Amino acid sequence: MDLKFSHVDVLVNDLEEACAYYAQILNARISKTLVWERGGLHVRYAIALIGEERFMLVQPLAGNLKTLLDASGEGMIYRHCYSTPDIEKAYDELIAAGVQPEDENGKPLARADLQSPSGTRIIWLPKRFGHFSIEILEHKTLEAFVAAAFS
Repeated sequence: MDLKFSHVDVLVNDLEEACAYYAQILNARISKTLVWERGGLHVRYAIALIGEERFMLVQPLAGNLKTLLDASGEGMIYRHCYSTPDIEKAYDELIAAGVQPEDENGKPLARADLQSPSGTRIIWLPKRFGHFSIEILEHKTLEAFVAAAFS
């Protein structure tokens, strides 16, 4: 599978406080605040950009990530995210390997349903090791999304 590391997602209680901290301490550029809401999952998030490196600060409001935040506390890196030039090929390779890609709520994801609320095309691997998650995003739509988040 053709994958390139993209970013990690970090849970926070207060998005504005976390963004201000990383902007001040690490001189991070912070994107506008974004919202993801689908299937019971509702979060506010922003991208922190330090040079070419980035991470997402995620404040859960409802759903499985809110439950995880309440149980584990903030600062948890719960997801590693990778990009691929061909999301359908990645989906097909996972199926061929006996892995059913999932959506953000852990439900089976059909190949026709790769579009997400952010506009990027995404698949998730099933969680095998606790709360740790792997997300695979289509490179082209991910980079367009990131550029728009900073415009």
